[in-house]
Amino acid sequence: MPLETARCTWPKSETDILYHDTEWGRPTWDEATHLEFMVLEGAQAGLSWSTILNKRQGYRRAFADFDMEKIARFTPKRIEKLLQDPGIVRNRLKVESTVGNARAYLKLREEGKTLASTLWSFVDDRPVDHQCRVMKDIPATTTASDEAAKYFKARGFKFFGSTIIYAHMQACGLFNDHLVNCPCHAQCNELAARRVH
Repeated sequence: MPLETARCTWPKSETDILYHDTEWGRPTWDEATHLEFMVLEGAQAGLSWSTILNKRQGYRRAFADFDMEKIARFTPKRIEKLLQDPGIVRNRLKVESTVGNARAYLKLREEGKTLASTLWSFVDDRPVDHQCRVMKDIPATTTASDEAAKYFKARGFKFFGSTIIYAHMQACGLFNDHLVNCPCHAQCNELAARRVH
């Protein structure tokens, strides 16, 4: 069955479809990818994912290609400038939380941990295939995302609760939530098997 007739039903725009077909759900242990999604998923809270995808380049520019050391040094003046930038979501709490999360991340790194390895530890470093047949089968949170949210909250992370973390884990392939008839479902499982075995 062609991908265009079998893919998951949520991608509607060209941008959504490209993201679904080439990125979403593919297991990654790459730290830079996880840092990008930490920022983007936090920005998405209460908005459509399409809105964030359309501003992705704006986020890369505004937030120093997600370099946490640089973001952690953003001053109040820099934050005020960001709040005038139409290339991102101009929400003060979200912008300030991104800077705060960068600082919290650097403390995590001082403990010898990475964001990727920490998140993967909540699924025992093995992607979980939820075998979703229809969209309503896809959960908004799981026990793993609940536990991760408590962990990160205790370390000062903001806009990184269970729902946001679950979306992050989906995007980075910790959960395979492609519908089982979507060709990407099997592709993601194959990528996971290469890493795990």
